[in-house]
Amino acid sequence: MHILVSGAGVAGLSAAINLGRRGNQVTLIELAPEIRTSGTPIDIRGEALVIAGEMGLRGRMEEKRAHVTDRIKYVDENGGFLADVPFTDANDSPDDLEITREDLSEILTSALAETGTEIRFGESVEALTDDGDGVDVQFTSGRTERFDLVLGADGLHSKVRAVVFGPERDYLRHLGAYIGGVELPPSCHPGEYNLMYSFPGHSAGIMAYDGKVRGGFIFGGAPIDYDHHDVEAQKKIVADAFAGVTAWRVPELLQAVREDNGTFYFDSVSQIHLSGWHRGRVALVGDAAHCSALLSGRGTSLALTGTYYLAEELERAKGDHRIAFARYESRQRPSVDFAQQSVTQGEALFLSGQ
Repeated sequence: MHILVSGAGVAGLSAAINLGRRGNQVTLIELAPEIRTSGTPIDIRGEALVIAGEMGLRGRMEEKRAHVTDRIKYVDENGGFLADVPFTDANDSPDDLEITREDLSEILTSALAETGTEIRFGESVEALTDDGDGVDVQFTSGRTERFDLVLGADGLHSKVRAVVFGPERDYLRHLGAYIGGVELPPSCHPGEYNLMYSFPGHSAGIMAYDGKVRGGFIFGGAPIDYDHHDVEAQKKIVADAFAGVTAWRVPELLQAVREDNGTFYFDSVSQIHLSGWHRGRVALVGDAAHCSALLSGRGTSLALTGTYYLAEELERAKGDHRIAFARYESRQRPSVDFAQQSVTQGEALFLSGQ
């Protein structure tokens, strides 16, 4: 089959690998000019490690395991010691690992290159017409093309989901918080511990891993209407949330946000709740289907398992998407439900202000 995958994050790359290896012709599109590599280390847990093994990638992931301290040192406004808190994830197995987004992206793109997948950057879906026998896709570039199947792997703010399932507001559950992050120079290294300064409804911190340093913000708030593609507008939201705060190293972190040129990340702590992840010849995978929120620590694992299940079920059903999509969802749904229910503990840790 000729399959369009929209979005080149972990879910999109994994979908393209698994589908391409099974003999499908895959076209992968990504709105950004390149694959994102910046961000804090991400977790690969439990069943996702098994899937990584099935994909032949687990060994490389183990080799690239990130070394991140498991303790957070909470400080007062002057940097004085308040508490040493163990930051222990609820691991699914003793083998669970953390890996940098940069290393995981490199592993996935290397595997993708072996499949002959076509990648188009700066491209997105404008409209879809599913006539039952195929899907006609109109792209934002003005190009039109027909596919057998379309997969939306384009994240929390999925364009494919909006076109096929309706506006984001109908499925997004805002959990009352926002997260921002930015890469810092090595001189900002926090030392032995990750550092966190908190006051009610706000936290700012610095973490180090494998020679890199990253600053982060989390703060509470009602839903904000903003352009998800306007980085400067997102930087302003963070700056406004911490405006007038002179305590600890907050001004230094805010300055890093203002001066950043490519590593800044911002989004809401939100979930996506859909009763079904497929309609006709279109299906959703990863955060586009079932975002469990950043604080769950399970988004990457769900992206790996879900895309593998989908490709496997398409092969088993000999291309019958109706059977395959239903089986994929049945296999993935229990893990998604668990992940979405696990978020509140992480939120309380960072927003307590204690």
